[in-house]
Amino acid sequence: MTTSETSALEKKSIVPRLLLILGLTLLLGLEGYFGYQLYKLSAQQAEIKHDYSNINNITFGLFSVDQWRDKVSGIVNHQVRDFTLTPKQKKELRKEVEHVIMALIDKAEALVNKPKKTIGGKIKKFAIKTFVKTDKIRAKVPGFATIIMAKVDNRANKKQMSEMAMSKFDDLEHTKYVDSALAVTLAATTKVYKKYKVSSSEELNNKLTSSLSTIKTSTYNYSFLMLGCIIIVLVLWWVFRKRKDLHATLFIMSLLFAFILLSIGLTASMIEVDARIKSLDFVLLGEHVVFENQVLFFQSKSILDVVRVLMSQSAVDSITVGGLILVFSILFPIIKLSCTGIHLLGKKKIAENGIIKYFAFQSGKWSMADVIVIAILMVYIGLNGLLESQLKSLNIKSDFLTVITTNNTALQPGFIIFISFVLYGLVLSTILKSITPHDSH
Repeated sequence: MTTSETSALEKKSIVPRLLLILGLTLLLGLEGYFGYQLYKLSAQQAEIKHDYSNINNITFGLFSVDQWRDKVSGIVNHQVRDFTLTPKQKKELRKEVEHVIMALIDKAEALVNKPKKTIGGKIKKFAIKTFVKTDKIRAKVPGFATIIMAKVDNRANKKQMSEMAMSKFDDLEHTKYVDSALAVTLAATTKVYKKYKVSSSEELNNKLTSSLSTIKTSTYNYSFLMLGCIIIVLVLWWVFRKRKDLHATLFIMSLLFAFILLSIGLTASMIEVDARIKSLDFVLLGEHVVFENQVLFFQSKSILDVVRVLMSQSAVDSITVGGLILVFSILFPIIKLSCTGIHLLGKKKIAENGIIKYFAFQSGKWSMADVIVIAILMVYIGLNGLLESQLKSLNIKSDFLTVITTNNTALQPGFIIFISFVLYGLVLSTILKSITPHDSH
């Protein structure tokens, strides 16, 4: 082919190339937008779940002295204020009251009849025996018992007894332990209530649950939209498989899509570990005490979060593992993508550089991105099974105690995006070997 023919072909391919660049740029912008929304929603979801787990943590619920004080005092208040007696109980209690009064009269009479040695004592004994008729008092005992029973069953008196009982619980607030626990609880709840503009835990939980449901749907929608963009790119490779003049442009644009996948896959939440007691119900003083949604443990992590946590530890083995993940699962894929672009577009001297060729074609065996995907999947399966078995052993169902646990551990959209990057990277490596103008060995 002559130089003029080659020049004519190049001019002929300029328009399709520009249209391809324009179309893919728009598609790339869409993928970037979807990825940004996914990242933002993933961070928002992690924050909301973190706040939810803090407010509903078992430390501030089942293990909270304040919570127990409120629940027990409420039961005592209700039991005293709404205390009622059946006719049979009233009859038996009246007999007991009569016996007690009779015993007091007998005791008083015995004291009076006791021999007196002093003149004053003898005078008092004579006066009492003359003016106090114990037989008449004994005859009035049933009437006294009836009056006492009426006083006990009086609503105003029950309220007063309730207040006396409640004052004993209020005394607990003056202890040092409860004061510190209350301070921590109030500080945490007040801050979260203010943040979400609510005034009660029930209102907060309803609002957060509703928000999480909406966010979950949106994150998966954006994940599938990102994958839709990648599918369109792969379809274009099939459509233009015979247009060699467009391969370089299409490949470079494909690398940009891969970079977006990688960045979102590394930063979006990949796995959530959520173990909680869904309901704990037991009977105390004849009434049910219920604790719901008591969070035992919650963590939400992306790959970068895992690396950051490992690298921040003081143990050498943790730092080593974090460094290996950073190098082989993050830096290697980035360098590989960059080197494939340099190899395809660069001059022959640069393209044939040993380091460039190594990262473009042979570094895949050192990259652990695919290993990370399998590792996280295995961790999820193992951890999920472990939590299920451990939480299952806590489930109790009896007449006096019911415990229901739940395991909400789940893989997140970040995992879908990262595994899509790994598969997409394998496809691009295969394509590069078939379109490279240089020696790939």
